[in-house]
Amino acid sequence: MLHFVGGFVIGLLTGAALFLYKRASRTQENSKGHLAQLEELSKLTGRLAHEIKNPLSTIQVTLNLVAEELEASVGKPGQPGTRRDEPGLARAGRKIAVIRKEADRLEHILDDFLRYIDRTELQLASTDINEIVGDMIDFYSPQAYSRSLTIRQSLCPERLVCKVDADMLKQVMLNLFINAQQAMNSGGELMIKTQRQNGDAVIEICDTGHGIAPERLPQLFDAYHSSRPRGSGLGLPIAKKIVDAHKGTVSVNSELGKGTSFTIRLPLQAP
Repeated sequence: MLHFVGGFVIGLLTGAALFLYKRASRTQENSKGHLAQLEELSKLTGRLAHEIKNPLSTIQVTLNLVAEELEASVGKPGQPGTRRDEPGLARAGRKIAVIRKEADRLEHILDDFLRYIDRTELQLASTDINEIVGDMIDFYSPQAYSRSLTIRQSLCPERLVCKVDADMLKQVMLNLFINAQQAMNSGGELMIKTQRQNGDAVIEICDTGHGIAPERLPQLFDAYHSSRPRGSGLGLPIAKKIVDAHKGTVSVNSELGKGTSFTIRLPLQAP
């Protein structure tokens, strides 16, 4: 049921966005008026998402309480007082667990949506890109090991200083790491490289996964474009939005059966 609700919610939010965007596009006002209506779009959809999150939180809390009561009613095998004459309660408990999982997924979708529409406010500071990449490799290594992934790194021997929001950039890298992980279900290699090139700091994140079909590449950074049935479809669009806010670029190259490579370019800070 919540799977249907999740689809309905996303459809509702997207529909509201398209309605306001088309209304703004039809106007013959100047660019300021157009931007004002797009701002209205962002505020309206943001409020709508927040309003949905409030009752969703209540549903999650209530489900947790009901699950606890059911567990207490059914009891555990071998314990005194276990009610073996009501298998329906155990089935109800399993169904509630499914609903709780779907409710958590819906909350995740709403959180991603709010991150996507929110204006990206950067906290810029002069930072060595190698340090950010090194920190993220250290952070992600235990998860990579648990998924049979081998990390290979090749960091530029010289400092690559850029004016960046380190936390935002780490979010981008984590999104790309997870994207690579999901492309390598049976293990593989995750290769991370940094270099200086034409006045840019370049970060390359490559995997040896199943690759991406050529016809999908142009839509890869579009919102809600996901090849995974339960994916939110916002991980890569959020990553691109953050890189764009840094006046950088992110691109992708892929070959079916061989893997995928994402390349981030960020302008180096002037000496």
